[in-house]
Amino acid sequence: MSNYPLANVHPEAVIGKNVVIEPFATVQKDVVIGDGCWIGPNAVICEGARLGKNVKVYPGASVSSVPQDLKFAGEKTETFIGDNTVIRESVTISRGTADKHKTVIGKNCLLMAYVHVAHDCIIGDHCIFANAVQVAGHVVIEDWAIIGGASALHQFVKVGAHVMLSGGSLVRKDVPPYTKAAREPLTYAGVNSIGLRRRGFTPEKISEIQEIYRYIFLKGMNNSKALDAVERDLAPSAERDYIVNFIRSSERGVMKGFSTSLASFE
Repeated sequence: MSNYPLANVHPEAVIGKNVVIEPFATVQKDVVIGDGCWIGPNAVICEGARLGKNVKVYPGASVSSVPQDLKFAGEKTETFIGDNTVIRESVTISRGTADKHKTVIGKNCLLMAYVHVAHDCIIGDHCIFANAVQVAGHVVIEDWAIIGGASALHQFVKVGAHVMLSGGSLVRKDVPPYTKAAREPLTYAGVNSIGLRRRGFTPEKISEIQEIYRYIFLKGMNNSKALDAVERDLAPSAERDYIVNFIRSSERGVMKGFSTSLASFE
């Protein structure tokens, strides 16, 4: 008798201990499901999926489906889902293509209902995507980012760690770490000080980050001159160097600077 009555589990799938696969779920071949996972009814875990421990996949979700990329030629690729991540109803996650050969969702993430994460995306740990967030291919989102509902992220954009992105945002440019972003076109709306406090950043460290962004977004300099001034005037630190390197290495450019209409966000 099957351990998973009414579920369609391929005999070559590797299933860990204490895994629950509900009726009418499908687990294809070349899938690894870690200990303690829960796969809800009608969820589909496709070829190439690699689920860590204690992952929850809710009804109707599709993990590691074939990329929606016309260049995809059937190459062997994978999707990695980190420990303790929750994938809610009707989420779709595509596996990688020949670019990175993988799509990655980190540990302790929450993807709310109807989120789409396309091929070759790299998502860090502790990220939250609210309902109906749409992430195009090759996007990088770093740890602790929160993406507001119904936001859409253009392919190849990068979102730094600890970012708070307003709901309904259209993200065409990179969003530097520790910031809040809002409005259309997407604009700097201050430092994510509440989120940083919740994660143990000291008041002094938050003030340091705010001062860095005053140079970058409030003093009327272009990015190159602002970054030079930051390195000249402000003491080195891990946060300073992270911000400077993030902006300097941006291939798409970063979001717009400060707007007086958003002054209350600071």
